Amino acid sequence: MKKEKLPEVPKSLRDSLVKAAREAAVKAYVPYSDYPVGAALLTPDGQIYTGCNVENASYGLSVCAERVALFKAVSEGCRSFTALAVAGGQRRAAVPCGACRQVLAEFCAPGMPVFSARLKGGTVTSATLAELLPLAFTGSDLG
Repeated sequence: MKKEKLPEVPKSLRDSLVKAAREAAVKAYVPYSDYPVGAALLTPDGQIYTGCNVENASYGLSVCAERVALFKAVSEGCRSFTALAVAGGQRRAAVPCGACRQVLAEFCAPGMPVFSARLKGGTVTSATLAELLPLAFTGSDLG
């Protein structure tokens, strides 16, 4: 599979998204895993929607930070996104889980950059959504 070139996102904008994701992680409700994650989703007009993970005693009802950010944006009428930053983890940066990757594929272009960072410091890595979810199942696969 050919490696997709990441769209250019200025370092200052990437850093702003990572900062917003880290700030969102502070608000996470994680009494069971003690693993806070924050996400920051960028719209084409420069708006940033953030989210944090919210756990529940019935584990399956927990919601990841990425989906919280996306659902907040969609509930406000946004349907197009240009970048995502995820911040979580102490030793290794968090990346979107499979469910989040699938939900992101519903609204985001395969070439959208996804930045991953630890909660504090370290290298910020990047990949496209297509690299994270190759051969994604989308609405065009229905019917």
